[in-house]
Amino acid sequence: MDELDITGQVADLRGTFAEIRAVVDVPRLEAEIAQLSEQAGAPDLWDDTEKAQKVTSALSHRQAELAKITSLQQRLDDIEIMVELANEEGDADAAAEVHKELADIQRVLGELEVQTLLNGEWDARPAVMTIRAGAGGVDAADFAEMLQRMYLRYAEKNGIPARVLDTSYAEEAGIKSTTIEFDAPYAFGTLSVEAGTHRLVRMSPFGAAGKRQTSFAAVEVIPLMEATESIDIPENEMRVDVFRSSGPGGQSVNTTDSAVRITHIPTGIVVSMQNEKSQIQNRAAALRVLQSRLLLLQKEQEAAQKKELAGNITASWGDQMRSYVLAPYQMVKDLRTEHEVSKPDDVFDGDLNGFITAGIRWRKRAVND
Repeated sequence: MDELDITGQVADLRGTFAEIRAVVDVPRLEAEIAQLSEQAGAPDLWDDTEKAQKVTSALSHRQAELAKITSLQQRLDDIEIMVELANEEGDADAAAEVHKELADIQRVLGELEVQTLLNGEWDARPAVMTIRAGAGGVDAADFAEMLQRMYLRYAEKNGIPARVLDTSYAEEAGIKSTTIEFDAPYAFGTLSVEAGTHRLVRMSPFGAAGKRQTSFAAVEVIPLMEATESIDIPENEMRVDVFRSSGPGGQSVNTTDSAVRITHIPTGIVVSMQNEKSQIQNRAAALRVLQSRLLLLQKEQEAAQKKELAGNITASWGDQMRSYVLAPYQMVKDLRTEHEVSKPDDVFDGDLNGFITAGIRWRKRAVND
């Protein structure tokens, strides 16, 4: 076996790692962990359950982030030892293991590098995603449900806590809409590139045999704001309706009027919640999402006004940002980034990292241009 030499590649990886480490600001991260650890150790922490959950969740996420940096540092050190051993033994299998480890380090570094691009005002926030069926009848409702499963599977595969806050079921099949909360740092920055119109082309399982059907679904992503940042909403500007939960049964479901719908009268924004156990919990969850929507709307209006004054009004997102084609061929393609794969089943099973990474890089270039 020829002598294995990856010195140049490792040097490049170390350079990229050093840049990432600087952006992440490891000393700051360690200081935050120390502060949160002190708060988590307070004997009265769980007197306030909501605060305790926020502290422990923030501590867990920051510890995971630091662990990833520390692990990468160790792996970069170890791979050089692996090269030495492979050369001493002249073992082809050991050399193959080195190349496999090198590729995996490159992948993890790439993911971390993308995270350093998430420096927008709300990028570090958790996210709330709403999926709505668009044109296409029953197929569109079924497509919306496919997207719901896709994003839940993505969250599961990437260790992102996710929960469905509300689902409105369609009469024949699928869903009219769904709202999902992703409770992890940078969930908004990551998933916001998924916002836009999604298009599905397939042989319809609901229509005449052999007929292709095109259907659409809209995905909206907003940052979830902290309670201290929420907008105060006068009671006379809200209409609160309570109703019985719909959809699949279960304990307490369909038995009491616990679901809540809040309508913000001045803007017409409507938020529904039905997946919590009580009316009080559903109202609190709905109010928090409504406040997040209103704060985002306020910021968007301010930004639009600035663009108008500057004489530069341009749309950031096209009407169709991604196409999922199941017939007559198999393909999923992002129309902004040109990122494309030929295995739709993998994408619908949550394999979205390639699309999201390409989307984040595309957005960063668009901002800089």
